[in-house]
Amino acid sequence: MLLENLIYRYTLEKKRKPSHVNELLDYLQKGYIYGEFSIVEYKQLFSELNERNAEKPQFFIIKSKPYDIYYYFTS
Repeated sequence: MLLENLIYRYTLEKKRKPSHVNELLDYLQKGYIYGEFSIVEYKQLFSELNERNAEKPQFFIIKSKPYDIYYYFTS
């Protein structure tokens, strides 16, 4: 699948064009989780979006220490 096809699918679903590549990344990741994209399509599109500097917001990255996670699941 080409990036143009991803934009077309996004436009059909959202009824508007994406304003930033980050919106396409979110759409791609959600679609992959729900089985709308194969792993091959996901990797190709992710690579293209990555080349265009698409990224998740910093607040999505959780910083924790391994023992904090262990403690959470064992207490």
